[in-house]
Amino acid sequence: MERKLFAGLQGDHADMLNNALSKQGFRRSQNVLYRPSCSDCNACMSARIRVADFSPTRSQKRIIRKNAHLLRDASAPWATEHQFELFTRYLNTRHADGGMADMDMFEFSAMVEETPVRSRIVEYSTPHAVHKRTELTAVCLTDLLDDGLSLVYSFFDPDLHKNSLGIYMILDHIQIAKDAGLPYVYLGYWVPGSPKMGYKSGFSALEIFHKGAWMELDNPSEFKLGQYPMGSDPISEQVAAISLPDVLSSNKP
Repeated sequence: MERKLFAGLQGDHADMLNNALSKQGFRRSQNVLYRPSCSDCNACMSARIRVADFSPTRSQKRIIRKNAHLLRDASAPWATEHQFELFTRYLNTRHADGGMADMDMFEFSAMVEETPVRSRIVEYSTPHAVHKRTELTAVCLTDLLDDGLSLVYSFFDPDLHKNSLGIYMILDHIQIAKDAGLPYVYLGYWVPGSPKMGYKSGFSALEIFHKGAWMELDNPSEFKLGQYPMGSDPISEQVAAISLPDVLSSNKP
């Protein structure tokens, strides 16, 4: 049975809590942080890239060159109709049977705008010199953490699947983090053997949060969950092990 730990994000210390729990395998969805905690499975593991140690493969270098024409614009998280149109096309083509496929403009706006932490909406557009305009091509909702960038959700033009835009946005965020002196790029969850998440294991300097600690994933194809204890610790032990910022700790006077 699927089970998760949740923590609400609100008040003056939301950023501080997001920073602390992101380091402990949590992910953000609007004003909530969550981490899988299934009683009989621990397959969903948070993944991040060590920016300083990352080295692109030849394939990834080709992807960078193929998308070098794209214009990047990062701004405050504000949803637009153009974004929603692209989002809908993306879901209908790639995730038509997913839980987000029937989202309307109101729900999409909430996903983008209801953020109590430092976030940006990063748009990638294709310039058209003849028509003197740009066409929205890809979008990434990104959280700014004290130790890196967290890719909350991304989508792109499904007609340009050969451009590997999902991978390109990760590569571009690695460069943004490098330029900003940030050590990590958080990718969300990785599940060994999952075809939909396999692309994440193609990045070097990859770490996963497993059994309460970050560990280097040298060879993802050889990682076997059977090598590690299955299931999660009891909820009470997991909660007790979570490290909170001092200002939020109940142990502080």
